[in-house]
This record gives sequence, C-alpha cells and structure tokens, in this order.
Amino acid sequence: MKVNNTKTVVIAMSGGVDSSVAAHLLKQAGYKVMGVFMRLHDNYEEAERAARAVCKKLSIKFYPVSAKESFEREVVDYFTKSYAKGITPNPCVVCNKSIKFGVLLKMMKELQGDYLATGHYIRKQKTENRKQEIENRKQTADSRQQKVFNLFKGVDKEKDQSYFLYTLEQEQLKHLLFPLGEYTKEEIKKIAKKQGLPTLKTESQDVCFLVNEGKIIEHNNFLRERLKMTAGDIKDLNGKKLGEHKGLPLYTIGQRRGVEIGGTGPYYVARCDYKTNILYVVNDPDDPALFSDEFIVSKLNWISGKEPKMPYNTEVVIRYRHKAIKCTLSPQPPLTSPPAPLLARRGEKRRGGAYMVKLKSPARAVTPGQSAVFYDKNRVIGGGVIN
Repeated sequence: MKVNNTKTVVIAMSGGVDSSVAAHLLKQAGYKVMGVFMRLHDNYEEAERAARAVCKKLSIKFYPVSAKESFEREVVDYFTKSYAKGITPNPCVVCNKSIKFGVLLKMMKELQGDYLATGHYIRKQKTENRKQEIENRKQTADSRQQKVFNLFKGVDKEKDQSYFLYTLEQEQLKHLLFPLGEYTKEEIKKIAKKQGLPTLKTESQDVCFLVNEGKIIEHNNFLRERLKMTAGDIKDLNGKKLGEHKGLPLYTIGQRRGVEIGGTGPYYVARCDYKTNILYVVNDPDDPALFSDEFIVSKLNWISGKEPKMPYNTEVVIRYRHKAIKCTLSPQPPLTSPPAPLLARRGEKRRGGAYMVKLKSPARAVTPGQSAVFYDKNRVIGGGVIN
C-alpha cells in the first residue's frame, strides 16, 4: 500500500481480526485513520468493546453509529419477506449495498474523510484503459481515456468476498479502499498477533443477526418467529403424497436437511408451489429436476457502469464459493409488449433489466433470490438477482 499522509480514511470496525488489521495497515501506510463501529442489532456490546480497544491500541479516533433501524428495515425485513414470497435471499449483498456502502459512505462525508475502507478480501485497481471494453464496444477517443475502477477477487481464494460486492458503482469505488485484498487470512492473523491487537476471538457468521445473547439462532426458528407457517403436502413429481411439510418458507431448492419423511429417503427439494402449498421432492441428488441450463437474472449492475456488447460470453457464479460456470448472457425483452423499443441502447441501463443466462453445462439448484455474479477470470464484471 502506498504511503499517503495527506488523506483521511474512515474504516468500518467490527472488532474482528480483519477490520482491525486493515486499520493497522492503513495507519502504517501513513493515512489519517478514524474508526467507525455500526450498532446494527441488539448483540453488539462485545464487538464494540473489541473495536474500541483496537482503536485505542492504534491511537485512532473511534465513532460508534446507530444503524439499527436501517438494518432492520433494509436487511432483516428483506430477509423474512423474501422467504415469505418463496425466494431465497442474500442478506450480505443487501447489507453491503444499503448499509456498509450506503450509511458508511454518508458517515465518511460527515467526518470529512477522503476514503472509506473495509476489511473485505477483494482488490480494487484503477486503469486508464480497458482492453476488454475496447474489444467489446465502439468507444470514442475520450471515453477510452476515462479512468475506470475494476474489482478483482482477493488473493486468498478461500476468503475472497467479491461475490457479495458486485453492486458497487464507479462513484462509490473512487472513495473505497480494501487493504486486505493482497493478503491471505493466515497472513492477517500473523500481523494481528505480532501487533498485539485485542480482537474478538470468534469469527463473524454469514447471517450476523441470527444471534441472541451470544447464542446462534437456528435459521428456521428465526423464520418461525416472524412468519406464519402453514403445513401442507409433500409430493413426488408424479403427484404421490409422501408426507407433510411444516411451511414452505422453511425450504429452498436442492435442500435435503429438514425434509422429514419417515421410512424412505433422503429427499431433496425440487420445487415449492406457493399457490397449492405443496412441496415437491425427488430422492436422487442428481435428478434432472434439480438442474438448470438457463435462467433469467435481473437488477444487474455492471462494475464499469456500462453494459458489455451482447451477447456476452463470460463466467457466472450462482452462489458463494460455487465453481464458476461458462455462460452466454443475452438481453431478455420485458414480458410487456412491445418488447423491442424497451431495450436500451448499448451502454445505457436496460429498461426491465432482465437477461437470459445460458450455461455451458447444467448447474444444480439454481435458486431464485440468490445472486448471479459474472467474472472474466479474476475480474468482477457485474451481477444481478436470479429470477
């Protein structure tokens, strides 16, 4: 990281090892650093104490900020309402978009900071030119010289978090720093130990709000507390009744755990029919009903701010840590007519925002509500939500 003692960085502090070492690296690089801790739910005291202790150790200012109402509205409500509608949400993507890079960027400006930093394992690079775009698009001489911020996977492939950050836009990226992108998790732990940083001993979990008084709340129990569950039939794809389910929001495509049918099995969720309240299952994990070779994705965000030339050959990841699959991306006309005039010109946002993704090889459990993120090797092209 280049030394820069003229810029101020506001860093999101969680009390964990990642954000703590990120703060240390920024200060070591010569930045003026300020730590911000977000109170998102009722179980923040221990994490706040750890974040405050790290800031004291590093001699940087500490600012706690309450974002509980925003978090409850934007993330937790989205989480429960999605299951009620029969789709499987991705709360971390929404939290990054609305809270971490929404609320915190506003906080950065209020504190008169130049940058916002986080402990994500991802890399940002600025280029004067993009060979990929020039090959794919007709550009003017001026547009070719525009500075574009690119996102790349983190060096540590096991900790890479690029899947969750595809919603970032150019205006945000110019204010963001990711100090950990070039490090592995083991290197970060060694730095924390060497510096004697007083961090939390436990790692944060994927769905951070599924905790009560320090104990993890079981996913389905959380949904039972917030949603009305209606029992219904479990059937095979031929319509034969096999048992009863406890409420469709408790199940998602490809799921095995929780499909309780005595005497036979195991069974895997093939489809949830919310109109008839029937759960359809198969007993073969490789049943063709669990696989798809195409799907529609909407609400796409292109990291560059511009749509690539269509059809676009790329790779897609359909869930976190899933292996990338080669695919072709094409505009999907809106269902309303007339479709043709509704398609935006290349480089503009497409009305309706729907695209067809055709996979080179079928994928198991393509799940509505999850994110589909597109890559050119290690570079993040963009992403959207599976319909």
